[in-house]
Amino acid sequence: MAKLDMKTMMAALLAGSLAVGAGGTAFARGGDAGYDPAKFQQHFKDMKSFRDQRVENRKAMEAAMQAPTIDPAKIEQIRAAQMKIADDTSKRFTKAMVDAGNVLNASQRQAFFKSWGERFGKRG
Repeated sequence: MAKLDMKTMMAALLAGSLAVGAGGTAFARGGDAGYDPAKFQQHFKDMKSFRDQRVENRKAMEAAMQAPTIDPAKIEQIRAAQMKIADDTSKRFTKAMVDAGNVLNASQRQAFFKSWGERFGKRG
């Protein structure tokens, strides 16, 4: 059985800033032609840019709200940009989950999410 390293698994499943370093050890099916660690890493090469964009948007919103005059159009523009980044990040996360699910068997996915739940607790 080929070992799926934690860094690759976390990048694939947790979309960078959502939970870097979390989770448990997972293993890819041995000899699975669909397993390509570079594919998982590729999903998140630009995740830092998403984070950087969120930081810049928060700064822009703070500046807009502290301005002598409130510009509702500017605030709406910043809000819309924040929602686009959130949507793009969510799409990337979901694609990574599906891709990871395609190389892990059911018991491996269950073990991963058990470990993830222990790390982050039950939500919802």
